[in-house]
Amino acid sequence: MKVVILCGGQGTRIRDVNENLPKPMIPVGNFPIMWHIMKYYSMYGHKDFVLCLGYKGQVIKDFFLNYESNTRDLSLTLGAANRIEYHTEHEEIDWRVTLADTGADAMTGARVRKIRKYIGNDEHFMLTYGDGVGDIDIAKLVDFHMSHGRILTVSGVRPPGRFGELMHSPEGLVTEFNEKPQATGGRISGGYFVCSRKIFDYLDEGDDVVFETDPMRRLVADGQMMTYEHDGFWQPMDTYRDYTYLNGLVAKGEAPWIKW
Repeated sequence: MKVVILCGGQGTRIRDVNENLPKPMIPVGNFPIMWHIMKYYSMYGHKDFVLCLGYKGQVIKDFFLNYESNTRDLSLTLGAANRIEYHTEHEEIDWRVTLADTGADAMTGARVRKIRKYIGNDEHFMLTYGDGVGDIDIAKLVDFHMSHGRILTVSGVRPPGRFGELMHSPEGLVTEFNEKPQATGGRISGGYFVCSRKIFDYLDEGDDVVFETDPMRRLVADGQMMTYEHDGFWQPMDTYRDYTYLNGLVAKGEAPWIKW
């Protein structure tokens, strides 16, 4: 099943990390967060990706065009065409990556509509954002989608806490402190969608179509959207604080999504 990743936004709230990079290219550890998302899907056997490019899309193109030379040891003969000898391999050898320019200013729904031709005749495809990681069981997510027969499945996640959580006794003695607790209240959309191709019937023409507003509301009204509940880890990278948190997890070897 193809995996569509929305990579075109400007990420204005995280510009202080690196204003020269599109948000999906901001590094978590040694690789962009987008790569982590792709690596996670590939672990479940989904290795055919369609990236919806927009803001600074050339940076993402350059990353993949130079992927072989940047991830493998090599020898080259200067002055000779095509004289590159690779000495090592990488584990992404069978990924297929379609890099689709969906416009600098297009909204999320417009970006999805514009890559319809790359879905081909597939009845279903996956869709997510290029800035959020989690340990969602992709196999169970897909099975759930196939079981209910509706057009769209959205992963419903617990929103991560933005501030440290203090647990204390009635006298005020702190008994527990969690730096980034996960909220125990309602759920929010964590992306990690599975879509029937019928989703395109809900995406009108125009670059101003926001997937998360009118199309999803119409799907709800038609009884065509289901939630897959995920109680495990999920974390977007919206701010510098999120960037620091995710990189800290990787540095400590405690990143829940890194299972490869």
